[in-house]
Amino acid sequence: MADVTTAPTASERPWLDASLPIDERVQLLLDEMTVEEKAGLFFHTMIAIGDLDEQNPTFATPSARDFVDVKKMNHFNLLGAAPTGREIAAWQNDLQRLAASTRLGIPVTLSTDPRHSFSENPGASILAGPFSQWPETLGLAATRDPELVERFADIARQEYTAVGLRVALHPQVDLATESRWARQTATFGEDAELAGILGAAYIRGFQGESFGAGSVSTMTKHFPGGGPQKDGEDPHFPYGREQVYPGGQFELHLKPFEDAIAAGTRQMMPYYGMPVGTEYEEVGFGFNRSVITGLLRERFGFDGLVCTDWGLINDAEIFGQPFPARAWGVEDLTPRERMLKVLDAGADQFGGEDCPEMLVELVADGSVSEARLDVSARRILREKFELGLFENPFVDEDAADAVVGRADFRAAGDAAQRASITVLTNDGALPFAAATKLYVEGIDAEVAASYGDLVATPAEADLAIIRLHAPFEQRATTFENFFHAGSLDFPADVIDHVREVAGVVPTVVDVLADRPPILEPMTDAAAAVTVNWGASGAALLDVLSGRASAGGRLPFDLPRSMSPVEASRPDVPFDTADPLFRFGHGLTL
Repeated sequence: MADVTTAPTASERPWLDASLPIDERVQLLLDEMTVEEKAGLFFHTMIAIGDLDEQNPTFATPSARDFVDVKKMNHFNLLGAAPTGREIAAWQNDLQRLAASTRLGIPVTLSTDPRHSFSENPGASILAGPFSQWPETLGLAATRDPELVERFADIARQEYTAVGLRVALHPQVDLATESRWARQTATFGEDAELAGILGAAYIRGFQGESFGAGSVSTMTKHFPGGGPQKDGEDPHFPYGREQVYPGGQFELHLKPFEDAIAAGTRQMMPYYGMPVGTEYEEVGFGFNRSVITGLLRERFGFDGLVCTDWGLINDAEIFGQPFPARAWGVEDLTPRERMLKVLDAGADQFGGEDCPEMLVELVADGSVSEARLDVSARRILREKFELGLFENPFVDEDAADAVVGRADFRAAGDAAQRASITVLTNDGALPFAAATKLYVEGIDAEVAASYGDLVATPAEADLAIIRLHAPFEQRATTFENFFHAGSLDFPADVIDHVREVAGVVPTVVDVLADRPPILEPMTDAAAAVTVNWGASGAALLDVLSGRASAGGRLPFDLPRSMSPVEASRPDVPFDTADPLFRFGHGLTL
């Protein structure tokens, strides 16, 4: 790598003159760019912390040096965590030095999936690691508190910018109208009004009062609403490619996106799914001109950056297993033809792809005009300039360690975990007294010992506490099993075990509800039932013991059984007949 010891001057690179209007700076840079350099802007793919010369083993992608030097790319989605903020910051600075050594010195823009909660899914979210830890987005919704949501986003903004993360691949404002859908945990739930209010607060917190050098750009997803999945299956996979609207509620799913646009979201991600039985073309939304240009650009007037969801063009291998491109409705097109269709639809970037040479070929053979490249290149470059990356792409590595996971940030996250916990039933067992003999499952014994006298069996206990995870079906591949899908029924052996313990001692059942679990088989046996949305054992026990108040409210209906789920219309909120607990239910302790 070239040693960048002297920063280029504005006379050498006139677009570095910060006194000029941004549109003029964009044009000055654009005029200097080759087709290859313009094409590199269009590709926004995965990268991992590590040696800049090493390939990524999980996603079989090229090295950072190949991305930047050879492919001329400078937008990357950072995978995985690192032990400390300093390590992320140091790697980011190395990557920026590599970018600065290129002919034009265009800085890298780093993006990330959510990384402040309890989820780990290489296609959707990252464990908090060194960052402060908060409930999932559903848990933020359970608090019903826009100020708390904005505070979370502001803290996340500070932690992101400390390590050089400048684009949030979130918020996810899809409506959780299909109870089986795998992606609900990152939504604000089932209600369009609440999702719009909280999504706007989230955007304000990440982007700040004015968009600029201290901001994180939000890429709101998944336009025009990814919730109405046929049978609740996810369109990461061929069996989940269809979005259906038997209730005629396509427009309802647009409301949170309208609120996000009004709040100033800078970027938008269309979903994988293809609409079936609507006025729109039956192809995946990333290929869909009637949706991206007709609906998003023309009707809503959105002129921000549109980046497709990941992997629409080429087949890929994930965890050593082959997966087809998510080219739903256009499976028969070649990768070149798919790329053309995405561009014609009005998108600016190809998420999860790293084939700029294909775009260069399309320009060379006249299939794509350079003028079309310039339309998207202006949007992409404008974002880099407005984020202040050309002025200073580097971060302070000492400050990164001081900011990431700061004590008051962690305390705020812990408080949000407690505030989100939702008590569904309580026959008087809660709050429990300090001297209670506790039998626990799913809670660290050392943590639980701070709240009562631990015993080894239910028979010795005054109270049992059992923590469970909402059920899901095992699928064929590793990657699929990160997406919890299928039946919401607990296995019979789990229900039998809860009933057995509850037959011996009053029992509290707590469920991590990344989807709405079927709880009726337990509610008549348990002394109390709670749900959490990502909460530590200490946060839960603070609430159950009365050290902290319980005030969470359900962000969706909890169905009574699978029959009404299967009979419900995927696009219609609150459509499961006779739910066990309604949206907004929650007891106060």
